[in-house]
Amino acid sequence: MAGGNPSSAGFPVPSSSSRFLCSFSVVCRDGCIKAVGQADVIRNQFSGATFERIIDCSGKCVLPGLVDAHTHPVWAGDRVHEFAMKLAGASYMEIHQAGGGIHFTVEHTQNATEEELFNTFKHRLERMRNAGSTLVECKSGYGLNLETELKMLRVIERAKQSMDIGISSTYCGAHSVPKGKTATEATDDIINNHLPKLKELKLSGEIHVNNIDVFCEKGVFDLESTRRILQAGKNIGLQLNFHGDELHPMKSAELGAELGARAVSHLEEVSDEGITAMARAKCAAVLLPTTAYMLRLKQPQARKMLDEGVIVALGSDFNPNAYCFSMPMVMHLACVNMKMSMNEALAAATINAAYVLGKSDTHGSIETGKQGDLVIINSSRWEHLIYQFGGHEALINYVIVKGQVVYENERCETMSSY
Repeated sequence: MAGGNPSSAGFPVPSSSSRFLCSFSVVCRDGCIKAVGQADVIRNQFSGATFERIIDCSGKCVLPGLVDAHTHPVWAGDRVHEFAMKLAGASYMEIHQAGGGIHFTVEHTQNATEEELFNTFKHRLERMRNAGSTLVECKSGYGLNLETELKMLRVIERAKQSMDIGISSTYCGAHSVPKGKTATEATDDIINNHLPKLKELKLSGEIHVNNIDVFCEKGVFDLESTRRILQAGKNIGLQLNFHGDELHPMKSAELGAELGARAVSHLEEVSDEGITAMARAKCAAVLLPTTAYMLRLKQPQARKMLDEGVIVALGSDFNPNAYCFSMPMVMHLACVNMKMSMNEALAAATINAAYVLGKSDTHGSIETGKQGDLVIINSSRWEHLIYQFGGHEALINYVIVKGQVVYENERCETMSSY
């Protein structure tokens, strides 16, 4: 189902912690979808049941909860000053090499307390949730040293336990080469110190990391260093999901296919051979429209990837360099700038993004047995969620996670979404 049309991925039908009535209804119990079907059939089937809550979805549309397949949401110190530098013509790597970019954020994140990082992270997750995201991939990567990377991962673990939004955590200690080290030294440190510590903390139950990421890029981690780190991560049970072929062609896509990676992100500079390899290996492409837009990069070849059978997913790439919480806006940019259809964009932001995180069997579509994660919009046409650029604040009426309403926008009852 990961590469399917959204209509074959359980798309759009109503649902909730109780029952949602429209042309279709869904019943949820214990956080999962119990039944999906025509409203009259569901009424008859559950005629003797009592429900915690019934939401009338007449004139509305119910969609699977959105899945954001790529974010960097734990950090301190914004980079608004760098936005002006970019507008003046500075490239991403020019800012990076001048001590800005990732290194600027690393310094501030290293100096921040765990509580400070958690509080800002919590508010960012709430904004993502209010924009319809019910499952989010969250990376570390602004620590680089073991102490700060673990601090970030503890923050993510704490949010996993306390927040009403799904989280897939990613160790991204190879986000950049730390100051004072070579890439080879940083690679050795990650393999010999960081990853064994992660394995130890997983076995003790303190931190549960799902994925490993490396920034495979010229001037950062080359292909061989990336291979070594990813293989070491795979050896301790982490899913491979890494940055590649963003600013320069690095053959990252080919490497991802070779290693059995779940996904490769960015891919603005992917080769034709890389696309073919990813399609054959069922290695997903996580495309990030906000990054290409804000950095004025050439757009990833979404159409070619789709036509060749690559599983295409979308992510916001939320970070200090691409400050966007909204998957509806990401879908809009994917349609306009990457020539994806609205159906393709919705599939990429639900079932395909869930595939990237190894969760397409439980998330990403409205099907019996799956988790009850849903978005109800104040329109009878689901396309409005993509069509209205920046309009999600007036469109999203309810966000539901595990069958429970976690966000209710009362303004939708008193204002038109058109």
